[in-house]
Amino acid sequence: MEKEAPVPRVGVVVYLLKGNAVLLGRRFSSICYSTFALPGGHLEFGSIVSGESFEECAAREVKEETGLDIDKIEFLTVTNNVFPTNQSHYVTIVMRAVSVDPSQQPQNLEPDKCSGWDWYEWNNLPKPLFEPLEKMIQGGFNPFPTSS
Repeated sequence: MEKEAPVPRVGVVVYLLKGNAVLLGRRFSSICYSTFALPGGHLEFGSIVSGESFEECAAREVKEETGLDIDKIEFLTVTNNVFPTNQSHYVTIVMRAVSVDPSQQPQNLEPDKCSGWDWYEWNNLPKPLFEPLEKMIQGGFNPFPTSS
């Protein structure tokens, strides 16, 4: 019997905005270890009737990782990320949101996966950034709403 080829997984990340800042945490993952990344995680299968929506996944992951409740959850884009070193491939759904309570501080609820969360001004982001995030920014991506 042939070994099945690995298949891409679906991830959801959230640009959680506060003024001109975004929430980032330093990863403890085997993929891009010790880089700053957005909160997020895997899209879950859900029930037989309906799977987890992107918005539900975004809210769940932010709550699980930071304790924050989010609002105004919007889809921004999709990225295709291949990590040859780890033999992994992610299709990542990129969302934008704000905190329900802007005065609430993020907590580090998964200290085995992240060293902690902090707000960083968009024009002064920490280094090193998670590789897909770095590529988006270098490509001119901006998560902040444009005024019409």
